[in-house]
Amino acid sequence: VMNGFSTEEDSHDAPPAPPFFGQSCCLIEDGERCGRAAGNASFSKRIQKSISQRKLKLDIDKSVRHLYICDFHKNFIQSVRNKRKRKTSDDGGESPDHDVEVPEVDLFQLQVNTLRRYKRHYKIQTRPGLNKAQLAETVSRHFRNIPVNEKETLTYFIYMVKSSKSRLDQKPDASKQVE
Repeated sequence: VMNGFSTEEDSHDAPPAPPFFGQSCCLIEDGERCGRAAGNASFSKRIQKSISQRKLKLDIDKSVRHLYICDFHKNFIQSVRNKRKRKTSDDGGESPDHDVEVPEVDLFQLQVNTLRRYKRHYKIQTRPGLNKAQLAETVSRHFRNIPVNEKETLTYFIYMVKSSKSRLDQKPDASKQVE
C-alpha cells in the first residue's frame, strides 16, 4: 500500500487499504463522476453484478487508483440489492409477487475466527488461504441462502418471549449438579 492506494499485489492477500483522506467516490453516475467523499465500502464483484443485473447507470472510473465508494452509493446499491421478489401469501403462494425489503447482514464486521467457525460448522467448501473479505463474502452468500420458515420461526420466537423462556435460561438438570 502506497499513499493509501491499494496495489494489485495487495488486493490478492488482504482486504483493500482504508480510504485515503480526501479520496472521492470511484463511481460514475449517468456519465458524471461522483464528488462525494469515499467511505470504507469498496467496489466488489458482487456490487458490480448487482449494478449490471439491475441496469443501474453506475460504472467505476477506471482512471482512479482505488475502489472506495461513498456512503450514498453504498446505501443505494444495498437498498436496490435487498429488494427481492417474495410470495406474501401463507396459503401456498398464489398471491402476486411483492417487493419486500430483505435486511442485509454485514458479516465483514465479524472476526476472522468467527467466520472460520461458521464455515466449519456448516461445512462450507472453499479454497485454502482466503482473506477476511473473501471469507466474509462466502459466508454471506451461504447465510443469505439458508431456507427459513418465517411463520414457524416467528411463532416459536413469540412463544419463547411470552413464556419468558430462553435456551440460555434453562436450568441445568438438578440430578447432574455436583455440590
